[in-house]
Amino acid sequence: MKAKKSLGQNFLHSKSALFAIVKAGELSETDTVLEIGPGTGMLTRELLKTGAKVIAIEKDRDLIPILEKEFDTEIKNKKLFLIHEDILDLDFKKNKIKDLNYKLIANIPYYLTGIIFRNFIGGEVKPSRAVLLVQKEVATRIVARDKKESILSLSVKAFGQPKIISKVARTAFRPKPNVDSAVLLVQNITSGGEASANKERFFELLHAGFAHKRKRLFSNLAEVFGKEKTNEIFLKNNLDENTRAEDIDIETWKRIAKEV
Repeated sequence: MKAKKSLGQNFLHSKSALFAIVKAGELSETDTVLEIGPGTGMLTRELLKTGAKVIAIEKDRDLIPILEKEFDTEIKNKKLFLIHEDILDLDFKKNKIKDLNYKLIANIPYYLTGIIFRNFIGGEVKPSRAVLLVQKEVATRIVARDKKESILSLSVKAFGQPKIISKVARTAFRPKPNVDSAVLLVQNITSGGEASANKERFFELLHAGFAHKRKRLFSNLAEVFGKEKTNEIFLKNNLDENTRAEDIDIETWKRIAKEV
């Protein structure tokens, strides 16, 4: 099956990468897995071996008959539910997918990475655990190994704990992409507390803090909340006037969101 560039398809064939993804999922027979873009079914097959129920969402209509033939038995036994649909149009209620009651495990198209994090990790129907194969650079930014946060890293950390499980070379895919990938685990996913209680306010705050990268955090926040309120925030949180947005951890951002 030839991969379609328009759908961002890069089929994973590395056994070690597949095993790393499944292992990170910590799956059992009582789990429900949502897989985005099963492709030719390499990962799907390994997921089914754990005994978990798999709901696989595939947008490419040409792949549906291939998957139906390959997993005929599993579909008949209701261990695999194959749905021909765009993941962005998924009806959670119709497919009986509940908040924090499923695991998201997938080799996702690179161009959908941000949307997947926004709609699932930070969405209304969050997985209890997520294992995603993403660009290595994106995974590195999310875990912020250099201790420099970003809107992306904070958006994920507001709801769970990200961790890089392993790196996956570009040669592990067909066709070979231009960048290397990484298996990213997001565990201990919760409702998000303050970040979720008023999501619009929380992300407005983040965007305000990162609005001008060359400016210090005080200047950025003062443009939105005024100098008096910003000074109050800095005093309460023991922040130095030279602090930049990238230096603030997620717990401090949550406290600030509550105060404003």
